[in-house]
Amino acid sequence: MTTRPTVLGYVRADALSCAEELAAATNSLAAFASAEGFTLATVYTERDAAESAAFHALLEEVKRSEVRAVVVPTMNHLGPVGAPAAIHQAHVWAVDTR
Repeated sequence: MTTRPTVLGYVRADALSCAEELAAATNSLAAFASAEGFTLATVYTERDAAESAAFHALLEEVKRSEVRAVVVPTMNHLGPVGAPAAIHQAHVWAVDTR
């Protein structure tokens, strides 16, 4: 049996309009990970973009683990808090590339 590589998720709640959109975004990360052959581990959810605690926790997880992939609903979720370049050790995918 082959172990599927792990991917981490990141979602900014303030980029979405309601709890239902947040749930849908998280579900889309899981569906993307499965379709691409990954196991989705932790989904870091940013509740306060000004503080960026979830983003920094994601960066720390990438630094200390062997996870080399991050998935976001759209690249806009990395907007004010960071950029894909900040996650230099991991490949970043967006579920929706619009």
